[in-house]
Amino acid sequence: MGFFPTRPGPGATTKQLGDAGEATALRHLQAQGLQLVERNYRTPGRGGGEIDLIMRAPDGTLVFVEVRKRASTTHGGGAASVSATKQRRIIFAAQHYLLRLRTLPPCRFDVVVLDGDTVQWLQAAFDAS
Repeated sequence: MGFFPTRPGPGATTKQLGDAGEATALRHLQAQGLQLVERNYRTPGRGGGEIDLIMRAPDGTLVFVEVRKRASTTHGGGAASVSATKQRRIIFAAQHYLLRLRTLPPCRFDVVVLDGDTVQWLQAAFDAS
């Protein structure tokens, strides 16, 4: 899946570009057998975290997905932009989300990188430790 059929036109806002990137990542993950649980989960209040996509893998693993879109790889690409601070915010949001569940499923943190027209799915890109 190396194309973006829902690519916004010229002059698109950052939000429109981000939404289109998330839609592309979602389609890619669904094609790999994952099911959408929730999109754009945010913790309440300022300074919290957000998770772009929460998916369930066929084996029952809950997958917290960060989507990174970059037009080019000249500055390290999308994977390099998931800093330690960003990881902490995603982990915080995941912990907040998990408080709602009665039993904790296995979990992992993935990153889907959209660099130009390339989709790269990095499974278990980081962990909560």
